Amino acid sequence: MKELNSVITGTGSYVPNITVSNNDFRDNVFMDIDGNRVAGTHDEIAGKFTAITGIYERRYAPEGMQASDLATLAAREAIVDSGVDPETIDYLIVAHNFGDVIKHTIQSDMVPSIASRVKHNLGIINPGCVGFDLLFGCPGWVQGLIVANSFIKSEAARKCLVIGTETLSRVVDSHDRDTMIYADGAGACVLEASTETGKGIMAFSNVSFTSEESGYLYLGKSYSPDADPKIRYIKMHGRKLYEFALLHVPGAMKQALDNAGFGIHDLKKIFIHQANEKMDEEIVKRFYRLYGQRAAPDGMMPMNIHRLGNSSVATIPTLLDQVLRKTSGQEHAVSPGDLVLFASVGAGMNINAIAYRF
Repeated sequence: MKELNSVITGTGSYVPNITVSNNDFRDNVFMDIDGNRVAGTHDEIAGKFTAITGIYERRYAPEGMQASDLATLAAREAIVDSGVDPETIDYLIVAHNFGDVIKHTIQSDMVPSIASRVKHNLGIINPGCVGFDLLFGCPGWVQGLIVANSFIKSEAARKCLVIGTETLSRVVDSHDRDTMIYADGAGACVLEASTETGKGIMAFSNVSFTSEESGYLYLGKSYSPDADPKIRYIKMHGRKLYEFALLHVPGAMKQALDNAGFGIHDLKKIFIHQANEKMDEEIVKRFYRLYGQRAAPDGMMPMNIHRLGNSSVATIPTLLDQVLRKTSGQEHAVSPGDLVLFASVGAGMNINAIAYRF
């Protein structure tokens, strides 16, 4: 019997229609962790922000739409694109960090699980379709692929739906400059068992650093001294996270590529978590240096962070869907036989990478 491989047969994404530009934060009073007002005009603050992150606008979900709703819309697209009967899906895996958060509140709602809500929304009746949530920070969707691949390799499943969804706009501190990083969105794919050789997930790597690094991303009180100290918002130690990513992500990417048995010149594209443009560029540069290359070839790294911001678990599947469908002005393309890397880093601190061949 031939060994089973895990192949992406369909993708989908949902990008909310509310566009929020950097200029929309003009009235925000940004403060530092000590409650002191950040020096500079809005234009100066926004200019520095864009120079580092590459972000000049992002998308927010409208009031009345939750993360589970975004996930459902992305999942429907992926199901249609794959052509599978939803009733034949064995596992429905939803990666997220905060569950459903109603606009103007800060409370996470994960009972029932987001996966259960998505399965309900999709109208899937089959009890054999098992839905569960996956909490793994920003690398959650990539980790979902790794988990689904394990099910398929062990013959516990033949079809898995893997979704990443988040509404980070609901958990940000309006007095924190990092608020401008975060966005909402959802992306999904159908992963199926295949006996075709040399295609699908070739290898992966994943690691977790939790001694000093576990608190680099966390929930903390507002930077405003007048805010309710009992309410918590997403926070990060930006400099520490940046240095951590540059130190450890390139090695994880190399491990996945090496484990797949390919060389650096076989690689066609890198789909990296859209966290920070400068950071992503430096990660890829350091990755190539591990192979004795000074820099990555031009056109290696698709990006959509400039207009979509950082939607956490949704960034890679959304970017992949846009590239495959050639939507949203994407000039990148993937052809049959192309080898790509998926790579991400985030809260935990967790890192993972997948070598995938189309």
